[in-house]
Amino acid sequence: MHVDMDAFFVAVELRTRPELRGKPVIVGFPADRSVVLSASYEARAFGVKSAMPMVVAARMCPKAVIIEPRHKLYYEVSAQLMEIFGSITDLVEPLSVDEAFLDVGGAIRRLGPPREIGELIRRRVAAELGITASVGIAASKFVAKIASTRCKPDGLLLIGPDETVPYLHSLPVGALWGIGAKTADVLARMGIRTVADVAATPVSSLKKMLGATGEHVYRLSWGIDPRPVTPVRQEKSIGAEETFAVDTGDDALIARELLRLCHRTAGRLRSSGMVARTVALKLRYADFSTITRSRTVHTPVDSAQLLYAVAIQLLESLGSRPMTVRLVGIRAEQLEDTAHTSLQLSFDRRDDNWRAAEQVLDEVSRKFGSKSVLPASLLDSGNGS
Repeated sequence: MHVDMDAFFVAVELRTRPELRGKPVIVGFPADRSVVLSASYEARAFGVKSAMPMVVAARMCPKAVIIEPRHKLYYEVSAQLMEIFGSITDLVEPLSVDEAFLDVGGAIRRLGPPREIGELIRRRVAAELGITASVGIAASKFVAKIASTRCKPDGLLLIGPDETVPYLHSLPVGALWGIGAKTADVLARMGIRTVADVAATPVSSLKKMLGATGEHVYRLSWGIDPRPVTPVRQEKSIGAEETFAVDTGDDALIARELLRLCHRTAGRLRSSGMVARTVALKLRYADFSTITRSRTVHTPVDSAQLLYAVAIQLLESLGSRPMTVRLVGIRAEQLEDTAHTSLQLSFDRRDDNWRAAEQVLDEVSRKFGSKSVLPASLLDSGNGS
């Protein structure tokens, strides 16, 4: 199965703003240089898409309601979603915060045939999380992913083994993984416009046109995808970055944004049960050149203040900057599971106090929202606080 949430960030927001259901909604920061993170299907009808510049989205759908993202909340809901999947089968391969492959072969005796399991997942996601899921069911990952895409939103599509090839051959060539717009144009010039056309083309000819990808595409056109669901896919890094509304050389502003990003990253670390041994800083200048610097710490960290201390050291090590800064980012790398890591007490008791304080902030944020308690330096000026 491929289980995919429908407009995930928007759906999570609408749980507390039901009056916006049925209206065009966009999740993203309302700044010229920000991008759309998620759009409701009503907004998509106007042409709004994820990763589109917000300024373009606002022009295409001027009546859309824009909601600023709450990343920590989305990761919390994602963790609950993965718990539901884990109660169905041990073979769960997360692809992102809102989608995963599930191998349910071992659950059939306990829960019934695949369609019943798919409907069970959809009912539980709706009842327990208040959002909707689309489920594609097939004999392989590739076909299951196509099925979930074709039944969106809030649907279920089962493609049986005997139906796989006829179904695939009814689709346009762009349905195949690895076939983007440019590759589709190349194939179209050769008269190949459908998956059936690919299947009828000799592998040798496809290799001449597409290189090594040719054989891969040919196999997919016949529904051949032997990859198993791989449940162990630990994140290699966790981080966050932000593009400034206007390029800046203001050290205080850059440091303030770094602190905000460190709090976001540390919250994700703790909610994932992970600690980091390496902290990496990313800067992108006005000319789009990008530099990164990293440092490995003696004791693994999941505290924003400790991440921030390393980030500032890395920033200072760069010396004078050649031009203004367009983007700043922070990443926690070399992750380890907290359950398998002995967090040594720091020689400086204040470090442990910070960690304890941030754990309390996690609880406050879970109850009252992510902006309930912030470091004083991150409070918006002029808001009366």
